[in-house]
Amino acid sequence: MRKILVLVCTVTFLFSFSQKTMNPTEYKSSPKVFSIQGLSQSVSIDCGSSKMILLSGQVPLDSEGNLVGKTVEEQTHQVFRNIENILKEYGGTGKDIVKLGIFITDISKTPDFRKVRDLHVNTQTPPVSSLVEVSRLFRDDVLIEVEATAVIKNK
Repeated sequence: MRKILVLVCTVTFLFSFSQKTMNPTEYKSSPKVFSIQGLSQSVSIDCGSSKMILLSGQVPLDSEGNLVGKTVEEQTHQVFRNIENILKEYGGTGKDIVKLGIFITDISKTPDFRKVRDLHVNTQTPPVSSLVEVSRLFRDDVLIEVEATAVIKNK
């Protein structure tokens, strides 16, 4: 009887902390964000009570692939619109972001980036971040690219 009780408790414990689905990853795209063939916009990893969302680097292109903005500030607005649109697909917002990776072509424009970023993230507990100045991005007119990781509670 004792062996059965231990077995039942062990199985219950293991299943209590397991993923909710057999496949712990889910790839999603938002129709509001420009999609590039051969590149996923995001992937969700089931972590049990929450999911971790990894986003591909977002650039200042609208859903049609047109560049939005000529300054870092203007382009950052579009980048965060894209990030928010993708996170909405999972039931999240920018407030769920826990990490940012920022690639910028002119590091002196960092305050312009931060001004826009702070409209979208939790500024009380800001995400961890890395900011790197790069000589150029995939197009000469793109001044900024942002990768994001978010954690959203499962409902």
